[in-house]
Amino acid sequence: MKHALAFLCLSATLLTGSVVGAVEPAQINCPNAEQFTKLGTTLPTTAAALRRGDELVVVAIGSSSTSGVGASDRTHSYPARLESELQHYWPGRRVRVINKGIGGEEAPQMIARFERDVLSHNPDLVIWQAGTNMMLRNENKDTLLPQLRAGVRTLKDNHIDVVLMDPQYAPKVTDVPSHPEFVAAIATIADEQRVGLFHRFTLMRSWVEAKAFAVDDIISPDKLHMNDVSYTCIARGLAAGIADAVRATPVPMAIQHGATSTR
Repeated sequence: MKHALAFLCLSATLLTGSVVGAVEPAQINCPNAEQFTKLGTTLPTTAAALRRGDELVVVAIGSSSTSGVGASDRTHSYPARLESELQHYWPGRRVRVINKGIGGEEAPQMIARFERDVLSHNPDLVIWQAGTNMMLRNENKDTLLPQLRAGVRTLKDNHIDVVLMDPQYAPKVTDVPSHPEFVAAIATIADEQRVGLFHRFTLMRSWVEAKAFAVDDIISPDKLHMNDVSYTCIARGLAAGIADAVRATPVPMAIQHGATSTR
């Protein structure tokens, strides 16, 4: 195995699939895959908060791969790592990433708690991971489309930037014949609604195809959930995508001419 971290991910495991003993970010060398981290959108609300010097508030909502199943603990989930990674791009700025992942949920359950778990925090940006459980339960991907569409519209109506996240690249995902349809359905909604898309599936697959990681390096023994290594690298890729989208966001004319702006 070519990657120096291989042995770290083959240590003893709990029945939950989480790694015994944390793999710290400083130990992890994430592959450079910039072409797969582009979000395909700008982030006007996020950029405005940063330009004003306000606290940047991000809510990550989703199921078990948002809550952090497979990580050594919750501090190694992707939302926790994302908070740290974003602070590297904007040092000295206040950044808060709120983890609202609940294992086993599907999109309708997530939408039902938007008011409590998302809107109440007045976020600038929401990362929404959905669709994987529906796929694993062999439901029709066409059911997912109106659900995502309705959820995205709710977030946009509240002037929140949105980034959708598609499934992880894992054996239990790729074993489902319909998995390409679900990945494509999420991309369809992102394009239709003009929101961001984080290509988690393609990014993780690129690591394996480039032989930077073996599947066992980035997936827990349950063959489904990520681990400390992949959560960290996903967070780094997502932070890079967010930073790139912020840089690409035009400065409103009012700000260019010195007027103040409030959300």
